[in-house]
Amino acid sequence: MRITVKVIAKVTIVLIAVIFIGPFLLNQALGNRKTNDTAKKSSKENGGMLAQLLKPAPAGDKDTAEQNGPGIPVVNDFEREQVEGHPINVHQVRQPEIDEPFPTKLYGPVAVLREGELGNFEPNEVNKKTGPGDNGEPVYTSMKEKPQADRSVQEYGFNMVASDKIAMNRVIPDTRMTECKYWHYPDKLPTASVVIVFHNEGWSTLVRTIHSIVNRSPKHLLHEVVMVDDFSVKPHLKEPLDKYIKENFGNIVKLYRNTERLGLIQTRTKGAEYSKGDVVIFLDAHCECQRNWLVPLLARIAYDRTIMAVPIVDSINWNNYRYTAQYTSNHHRGIFEWGFLYKESPVPRAVLDKRKHQSEPYWSPTHAGGLFAIDRKYFFELGAYDPGMQIWGGENFELSFKIWQCGGSIEWVPCSRVGHVYRNHMPYGFGKVNPKIPIVLLNYMRVVEVWLDPVYKEYFYTREPTIRGYPIGDITKQLNFKKEHKCKSFKWFIENVAQEVVERFPPLPPNKLWGEIKQKNGYKCWDTLGSQLGGHIGISGCHHYGGNQLYRLNTKGQIATGERCIIASGSQIVYTFCDAMPTGEWEYDQVQ
Repeated sequence: MRITVKVIAKVTIVLIAVIFIGPFLLNQALGNRKTNDTAKKSSKENGGMLAQLLKPAPAGDKDTAEQNGPGIPVVNDFEREQVEGHPINVHQVRQPEIDEPFPTKLYGPVAVLREGELGNFEPNEVNKKTGPGDNGEPVYTSMKEKPQADRSVQEYGFNMVASDKIAMNRVIPDTRMTECKYWHYPDKLPTASVVIVFHNEGWSTLVRTIHSIVNRSPKHLLHEVVMVDDFSVKPHLKEPLDKYIKENFGNIVKLYRNTERLGLIQTRTKGAEYSKGDVVIFLDAHCECQRNWLVPLLARIAYDRTIMAVPIVDSINWNNYRYTAQYTSNHHRGIFEWGFLYKESPVPRAVLDKRKHQSEPYWSPTHAGGLFAIDRKYFFELGAYDPGMQIWGGENFELSFKIWQCGGSIEWVPCSRVGHVYRNHMPYGFGKVNPKIPIVLLNYMRVVEVWLDPVYKEYFYTREPTIRGYPIGDITKQLNFKKEHKCKSFKWFIENVAQEVVERFPPLPPNKLWGEIKQKNGYKCWDTLGSQLGGHIGISGCHHYGGNQLYRLNTKGQIATGERCIIASGSQIVYTFCDAMPTGEWEYDQVQ
């Protein structure tokens, strides 16, 4: 290397920068750190209960909420957001990902579609009308029967008067795609144990479920129906049920009883423990199975034992038991928003294009939770359901995230369909469990703290700010499982499996304030009062328990409760969808 005047000049400039400018930059960095530490301390000291006044931002002659509504005391939680930050776009935060491939799998035989040639398991069943409710037709109750019907709805969540008119083995319409009749499945398939958990269930809806399972399942594949009574107190579910099962089903149906109320989640795990079949299929206690519903589920698990196979769920009306097909042509799949409300969304084209036929199974990020099939050994290899989750709620997400992030997959199977009665309301309590927050939120927190990355946890706690820090019990075992099995991150799950979640439900802006919206000099608070989209804000006595009186103001000017936002419409304040690109008309005005 030849030393020239240019080289000497460059070296001189570098030395000057290091000697004179370097200390200045270091001092600035340390000063900023001290400033940030002081800001954090000041922010924490100034937190707590503050009385705030909100109003829509000025917009011409538009009426404002301040002109038409009371003052609004709320809780200030902004200091936490200031300290911790809150990325609005998931793609702005890049976390290190250990891209280790999942273990190699051994795959089994596949089904084959032969157009025009009826499938090897296709049943010889035709529609025929013989009585009330056949072919899925509605059954109505008379005015004379209405009082009794209303009482049954209150007691069971269903119109049992109408249900009791319907035969135990009624004929339902074939809602499958035409293609489904021509699938030829492997002759050798695993056997199934169908698990039914029930608690104070109505008689005819429960018994009709058992009949439809037994009648519409190949005898050599249905190993058993395992019924588990979660400490029911109804007399008809005691000796009469024992007798009916023995007289009508023999040994194919087995009945077990809990000695205390355990809830759906843990009782399902007990049902799986009682089972002896290769595959466990969980169904709710108020279902009707379609023709050839079982084989397509078993075929997917025979191909890959780490697949959770989910049937398409048709709807049965709770009042008249009309059987209605769901998603007969446009495929949907299970997703969620950041408060973990379950949603179903059209399947992305890229997912559908991986298949050759319209009736083939397809990937789904999650499922509703009530109906699915899974290899029994694999279910327990996953640790079954989290034993810390109670009663019901969130177990579908816990199992779904665990399956996907740890090397399995979830498929919805269009050629397997099961009808399900959706209740008018949930008529049961939680037994001895008496938490200070709703059970379902407690369960969600366990899912969040185990399976979500830190940035995604913030999305959930922005949506549910009141429960942050609530004790959720020991999750060491779940975290160790995740580590030992080298499970993928939640970021991986979103980017590779559940892409449309962020597209449909962008992360919420950070909360500026949250709490009750209360009269300035009174005891009334805003209340949802069950209002639907387009409905008006209600007013009721402040109860200080959050829930339907919990509202959030975010940094983009939106006031929200749950997944709904609130806007000023003329002289009214109404509920509406929150914009996908968050923007709102409300602003923080003053501290009282």
